[in-house]
Amino acid sequence: MTGVAFIMKVSGISKRYTALGGLGLMGLALAIAPGHAEQSPAPEIVPVSGTLSGLETNLPRFEPSETDDGTDANPAIDLDDSDAPLAAANAIGMAEEIGAGEASWYGPKFRGRRTANGETFDPTQLTAAHRTLPFGSKVKVTYGRTGKSVVVRINDRGPYAHNRVIDLSEAAARQIGIRGAGRGHVTLALMES
Repeated sequence: MTGVAFIMKVSGISKRYTALGGLGLMGLALAIAPGHAEQSPAPEIVPVSGTLSGLETNLPRFEPSETDDGTDANPAIDLDDSDAPLAAANAIGMAEEIGAGEASWYGPKFRGRRTANGETFDPTQLTAAHRTLPFGSKVKVTYGRTGKSVVVRINDRGPYAHNRVIDLSEAAARQIGIRGAGRGHVTLALMES
């Protein structure tokens, strides 16, 4: 072997080992180097102001009082049965206004069908459908045109027309005077139980 060939051979081996050694060192460096992960930017939080159309945002919170022991209960009021719920509410002043809007009614066509709370619908009862109030809530509904009011019990969900706030039973609609017109502008007040 000549000196040139020997150097080339040694150089080839040396280049090969240098290349392998370099790759090994890079692998080792990557293995022990601290990791770096791409982090997506935090989502922007945008405050919401005003009201959202189509949603009832001014509804009361239903929370039991921790201090109520029942000692301040209102005394019973003796009234004739036909006006008892409304007269009692007006006499004691136990209503909190929760909004206003269009009311409509539903009646005989739905007689015997199940309501959202499982009852059988009876259009002769003073009941109503509301989107969010708890079942069993009592609501005083006042028709602005006549000034007449009725207290209804929420037992169904609705109304499904976006511009309505409550669907009354036929009896409730008749009592305040919107049965003939089919609908009317009302104010709603939640009765304290």
